[in-house]
Amino acid sequence: MKQYKIGYTTGVFDLFHVGHLNILKKAKEQCDHLIVGVSTDELVLEYKNKQPVTSFEDRKAIVEGIKYVDQVVPQFNRDKYSAWEHLLFDVMFVGDDWKGSPLFAELEMRFSQAGVEIVYFPYTKGVSTTLVKEKIRS
Repeated sequence: MKQYKIGYTTGVFDLFHVGHLNILKKAKEQCDHLIVGVSTDELVLEYKNKQPVTSFEDRKAIVEGIKYVDQVVPQFNRDKYSAWEHLLFDVMFVGDDWKGSPLFAELEMRFSQAGVEIVYFPYTKGVSTTLVKEKIRS
């Protein structure tokens, strides 16, 4: 039996790479049902000021095809608490590059009051969509 029943993680998943795969695999190892929120093109443009290389529909299809993923939902905003109110997950998985950020510091307090845990996974060193884009350009 796994530690959690329902897990949740989110991402853009643009130019899917092994770092994305690592977080999905590690998350699924700890929960029975893994829900993944894929950021919409509009959301990415809003908070990153850039358009993803791969369209939302294609990124969603790629994530749905990963064997560790049980359910994919669109992420329309960055309000993780609102997502919890709708999806009722026990735990949220996130890369440790977000640990201590204002967004997650506040979320940790709100989630702890609701009995939801946040598990931080080590960031996969040497791999990111930004690095992939830089390699393509050079």
